[in-house]
Amino acid sequence: MIDKVQYLTAESLAAFKKEYDELKSVKLLEVAKRIDEARQQGDLSENAEYHQAREDMSWAQGRLVELEYIISNAQIFKSTGEKAVVEIGNTVLVRVNDQQKEYVIVGPQEVDPAKGKISNESPLGEAFLGRKIKDKVEVATPAGKQVYEIIEIK
Repeated sequence: MIDKVQYLTAESLAAFKKEYDELKSVKLLEVAKRIDEARQQGDLSENAEYHQAREDMSWAQGRLVELEYIISNAQIFKSTGEKAVVEIGNTVLVRVNDQQKEYVIVGPQEVDPAKGKISNESPLGEAFLGRKIKDKVEVATPAGKQVYEIIEIK
């Protein structure tokens, strides 16, 4: 697998590291204990607690691998401070269909559409990167092609 840079804020990287540490040092041990206790109850074929604990263990181990990947490929994005062109970390105010919308360009691990945080890898995020104020960007959306005019870069 080719490692891909995971753009994060310093706060998000710290949160991922905390989750990793807690998962590895606390939760995996708790789940292993649950599996052991369920095994001691006898017949495993019909033991719901055992099967749930095994599923929880699989999820936790998968999440641990995912967190290791994110952390080992993390790159903290730093703004150049210039607001001449859109880059990761910028907030972009745009006009589309006579409405103003605001988006924050973030790495894919920090996406939160409800808060206006879009990935630099999304079609909209990619279209904004490197653009300047007054640029018009055409993006194919589920509703058809939309034209976004960049009003402000923060």
